[in-house]
Amino acid sequence: MKMNAEFHIKNMVCRSCATVIKNALENKKIKVIEIELGRLVIETDKVSVIKEQLTEILRANDFDIIDTPEDKLVEQIKVKLIDLVNSIPARLETKLSVYLQKKLHQDYTTISKIFSYNQQITIEKYYIKLKVEKVKELIHSQEHNFTEISQMLGYSSLGHLSTQFKTETGMSLSQYKEVGAEIRSSLNRIL
Repeated sequence: MKMNAEFHIKNMVCRSCATVIKNALENKKIKVIEIELGRLVIETDKVSVIKEQLTEILRANDFDIIDTPEDKLVEQIKVKLIDLVNSIPARLETKLSVYLQKKLHQDYTTISKIFSYNQQITIEKYYIKLKVEKVKELIHSQEHNFTEISQMLGYSSLGHLSTQFKTETGMSLSQYKEVGAEIRSSLNRIL
């Protein structure tokens, strides 16, 4: 009897990641019912058999199945933060802690402790790293000046962005613009 099996996927943090996974599964004749960042639903006869096959396909593409509730929560946090950074303008109407609490329906203290324990970095520092990678992407696109980029990502000023960027990369925005096309990190490789 056919049934749907849901899996949570580690490192599926962008649309192209979802496309890679979907194509790899379809090449193996596995029917994808639904796919979104960090989550996959497939049709199967036997969950245990498909899980082994799925694990093999995912690992061949630098992804993996998430098995524990803590890892699932960490991946959900990453996906929510990546969505936030990618939603331009990335303006938070509330504190980051309140935003995550509402999105994940859990107490922020719990969210924060689990994330920090599993990733060895705070949520806030991870969010800064994501924003810096987005800044690099926007600089590389050459469609916006530094002031526009700072406004698009919700920085209080260009000075705040400049300081944070230099702290994270060791380069000024201008220095990065001159040499930076090759120094970007994939979002799933930030940590």
